[in-house]
Amino acid sequence: MEKFFNDDIRKQITQILEQMVRPITIKLFIDEKGCQTCNETKQLLTEFKETNKKINLEILDKNQNPKEAEKYGITLVPSFVMLNDLGEYKGVKFNGIPAGHEINSFISALIEMSGHPLKVPQVALDRIAKINKPVNIKVFVTLSCPHCPGAVQNAHRLAMLNPNIKAEMIEANTFPSISQQYNVSGVPKIVINEKYELLGNQPLEAFLNEIEKSLRA
Repeated sequence: MEKFFNDDIRKQITQILEQMVRPITIKLFIDEKGCQTCNETKQLLTEFKETNKKINLEILDKNQNPKEAEKYGITLVPSFVMLNDLGEYKGVKFNGIPAGHEINSFISALIEMSGHPLKVPQVALDRIAKINKPVNIKVFVTLSCPHCPGAVQNAHRLAMLNPNIKAEMIEANTFPSISQQYNVSGVPKIVINEKYELLGNQPLEAFLNEIEKSLRA
């Protein structure tokens, strides 16, 4: 398979990932018999792994590792989760390949999961700390959408900051039936707790407003 990165891009990514603080682990779930973008996702993550020794990559067949898939709530392929240096799952998941513009949200997740400080205002941190019930955030994206990475980054940051929050990127074109189920007609589309919706690259405050609304319901 042709590589995603030429030497110049690889060098740029290597320099950006020098911000990583501690090791992280990516657990990629695929179907060895084949699935849309499974091989491409495997190739992309492997190339990233080669740019920084702090990136560990485990590739698992979802069907052959059902308990492991269930542990992380994996229902789709390709899907992957990120674990911190202690092997803890912080609720950060990607469904589909993080190529195109989504490389930006993927790079941010790598750096922030490694322990790089999150730039979140104290007012928002106080609100995030008060979330004491389970929250699921789905962010539907397409790889050609320049506004989508910001929404994914906000969702993933919320998950990293509160163990009650799980956040997942869903590449809409890879999973059309799920996109149809959630009436995705534009991206980024954000769905909180299966009911509350936002459209567009919304600020963190908008996420928190909808989360708090869902918890009061």
